[in-house]
Amino acid sequence: MKIYAALAVAAVSLAYSSPNQADGDKVYVNFQEVMIPMRDGVRLQTVILSPKAAKGALPILLQRTPYGVPAREDIEKGLPASFRSVSENYIGVFQNLRGRFKSEGKFVMQRPPHDTNDPKGVDETTDAWDTVEWLVHNVPNNNGRVGLHGTSYAAWTAVMASLDPHPAVKAVIEQASPADMFLGDDFHHNGAFRLSYGFEYSALLETTAQENYHFKFDRADTYEWYLNLGSLKNADERYFHGKIPTWRDFVDHPNNDEFWQRQTVLTYIKDVKVPILHVAGWWDQEDFYGPQKIYAAMEKFDRRGWNYFVAGPWNHGQWGGEASHLGPVEFGTDTAKYYRENIWNTWFAYWLHDQGKQPLPEATAFETGSNRWRQYDAWPPVENVHSQRLFFQPDRKLAFRPPGPNRGNEFDEYVSDPANPVPYRPRPVTPTYPGPEWPVWLVQDQRFVDHRPDVLSYETEPLTADLRVVGDIVAELFASTSGTDSDWIVKLIDVDAEDAPPDKQTRTNMGGYELIIADEIFRGRFRNSFEHPESLRPNQPLKYTIDLHTNDHVFFKGHRIMVQVQSTWFPVYDRNPQQFVPNIFKASESDYREAVQRIYYDPNLPSAIILPILDVPE
Repeated sequence: MKIYAALAVAAVSLAYSSPNQADGDKVYVNFQEVMIPMRDGVRLQTVILSPKAAKGALPILLQRTPYGVPAREDIEKGLPASFRSVSENYIGVFQNLRGRFKSEGKFVMQRPPHDTNDPKGVDETTDAWDTVEWLVHNVPNNNGRVGLHGTSYAAWTAVMASLDPHPAVKAVIEQASPADMFLGDDFHHNGAFRLSYGFEYSALLETTAQENYHFKFDRADTYEWYLNLGSLKNADERYFHGKIPTWRDFVDHPNNDEFWQRQTVLTYIKDVKVPILHVAGWWDQEDFYGPQKIYAAMEKFDRRGWNYFVAGPWNHGQWGGEASHLGPVEFGTDTAKYYRENIWNTWFAYWLHDQGKQPLPEATAFETGSNRWRQYDAWPPVENVHSQRLFFQPDRKLAFRPPGPNRGNEFDEYVSDPANPVPYRPRPVTPTYPGPEWPVWLVQDQRFVDHRPDVLSYETEPLTADLRVVGDIVAELFASTSGTDSDWIVKLIDVDAEDAPPDKQTRTNMGGYELIIADEIFRGRFRNSFEHPESLRPNQPLKYTIDLHTNDHVFFKGHRIMVQVQSTWFPVYDRNPQQFVPNIFKASESDYREAVQRIYYDPNLPSAIILPILDVPE
């Protein structure tokens, strides 16, 4: 859930006062700060920005956030001219959630819906309803229509509001809303704990209510800091001292119990009550899982044709800035500008202003590699798509044919050592916030780990034709461990041609560049149940089906397809002790042990990646 130094005008999540923005022609709006009362008497700090020269009644765009609202002094300096179309055609409203900054009440991370039997119960749905009710009756010159929007946490509050929307809410855009904090978003993926993110994010929001706090590390390399931290139980004993509620929740709920199940928005989706657009970024380092899963859950109930999906080549929040490239990966044009002008603007213009015709197909996706926007009538697309297995082979090869008869060498193995985990990005690993490396780590060249002895890399021969992969990518991994618990990480990688030219933006040598296209981790103890973990039987091959999620990418002729497998990804994920313990957050130092890991490619144990291949020629 990305932190922004300043919130955006009405919806595109751009900073109000960007140091890179030339003064140019300024845009000025009226600034008003109010405390809006909720049904239980708690008042929420709210900033209202209205056009100085409004021509008639305008709709309201509402964003509800825990990260802070625009400051008067910033707004009164004037906004960049690029905000003109939004600031002149909408009334922008920004609100701090309960217990954040000047808002009254208690902040609760991802506050679950209240008990419906409690007439005084409150949650983000009721707070949104009460806010909209106040706005439409108290803000001058509004036309009675409201759009909800936001990125990350603010997207989640918009989704929660859409479950029981006020009648004035006519459209929603959620950009990277989390969906399930145990299975695929910020804090866990398939039960594996996102250590550096979970530690730094909970400290950021819960150390103080009046500001966003950055934890002070005493090492330049947080890889070394987290390794020296040792067992997870040391985090509270040494630093948090029981004062960070979210960290206590991590410790008390190591499995997907009722605590996490109450938080997931997927449980409460029973209808699509308002037009909603879900936006995802292919290299979103925080909430790539969420918008896909929320879209899929709502699609089952979409009787009115109100549920839409968009995905672009972005990291977390990049749709609100400049996006002609991400790191050294170039896209040819500013894809964020395209999104804002052709998707975001037209969506709200249609639903809130009655302008134009509904312009969007069911799904719009940016196809990386070819750098083209594609339109589909379903997501993932079904027409002209077939699934094909890319099998692991001897000698670290990949091929579309099954592995041949056993030659007596049916597996590869490596030693996974918790004392020497694989770094998730090149060291030194700077802090998650406010460091600049976190937003681009998913596009970093994977050659930095390619020849570690605890990372297995399998690859095809150079492709003889382009391969279009569109839809859900799945790994079928047959693996064993000498321990009784294990993590399995799978990365699908596009290996550039050896003679690829340097990147135009950064001059990076792209020859042989190893770019992650899809990835995921799976914690072995949850193989049969995320609610009831089980120890693994040592040295027994087991099948792990790992969803790498949807994508839209072209592997070009001359490129290679690579798959990397490893068992640590540190410190973005905590270290698995590799010996089963009831609660990893309470593990002792002696519980962390080396393990011998085996990946099988026997005809009876055929590890593979299942690729959704689009058959339509160019």
